[in-house]
Amino acid sequence: MPLPLIEPPLINSSNPWATTLVDLRDLFNCRSTGAVTIRTSLLHGFEHDDSIHQYAFFHPIDHSLVSKDSNRYGGSLNTLGYSPTTLGTYLTMISKVVADSSLPEDIRSKKPFIVSVTGSADAVAECYGRIQDVQSTMSNPLCMEINLSCPNILDKPPPAYSGSSLAEYLQRLAEVKATEGERRVAIGIKTPPYTYSDQFKTLIDALLASSKPTCPVDFITATNTLGSCLVLDDTNGSPAINSASGAGIGGMAGAPLHPLALGNLKTIRGMLDEHAELKDVEIIGVGGVGDHAGFERMRAVGANVVGVGTALGREGVGVFEKILRADKTSA
Repeated sequence: MPLPLIEPPLINSSNPWATTLVDLRDLFNCRSTGAVTIRTSLLHGFEHDDSIHQYAFFHPIDHSLVSKDSNRYGGSLNTLGYSPTTLGTYLTMISKVVADSSLPEDIRSKKPFIVSVTGSADAVAECYGRIQDVQSTMSNPLCMEINLSCPNILDKPPPAYSGSSLAEYLQRLAEVKATEGERRVAIGIKTPPYTYSDQFKTLIDALLASSKPTCPVDFITATNTLGSCLVLDDTNGSPAINSASGAGIGGMAGAPLHPLALGNLKTIRGMLDEHAELKDVEIIGVGGVGDHAGFERMRAVGANVVGVGTALGREGVGVFEKILRADKTSA
């Protein structure tokens, strides 16, 4: 099934600023977001540790650290991993957000949620069942986005870089689709940044192999943060943030990621369109969008919907209105 109507085609990505009930309420009540994405959750949560799960904003030219209220727009680096909040708690939050919303009824009852999840293939199948159960009780469309691309989990490389790992998840999703009857929840996967042709081919080959009779994936979110990145604190030469390994190496996002995200989006869209089984798969484009020009670039290379992360963290929910009104002033 296709993505539900997301209008305007602008959303938040799954990120640290979509963690709490307050975060989700503010995003839902913002008229400039067409849907709300939840921070990636697991069935049993993720143990958060402030001493190693961190983020920082930096300027992409001189690498200086900048505060949230700085007018020097730039990038972000994080070592956060997944949300400490469980999937079950998020599903309860969604109902509360809708019930308490100040939006007019015609918008309030139709605005979608994209529930980002991760875990083993079997755990993801269980996540789908739980989301499906909640969908049967509410009018707001729900989607499930499977995060196969987080670079910040020690000793667990992103599954979307591995053909065998991708095949395992996609086969499990195909089994879910075959037994569920009429589907009510769209399914997507979030991919990491790919940097050479064989990585894109691995993705497409895995999708094709699982597409008998139809592709189990309805949308792809491209792209997650770029792993193995480091920002130094110029005052002492040490890593700007900490990490589980102690090296401070994490996932980069924001303006420095934008060209790579555009390239990923254009390449994936072109390769999907080469196959009848995959041409209906939609794409949510994420990576470095902070103004109207970035939004338009994403749309130009094939994004059905555009997601925003770092700019949301820097500017708050007001960034969505700025992006839509064609304000090209960076903040």
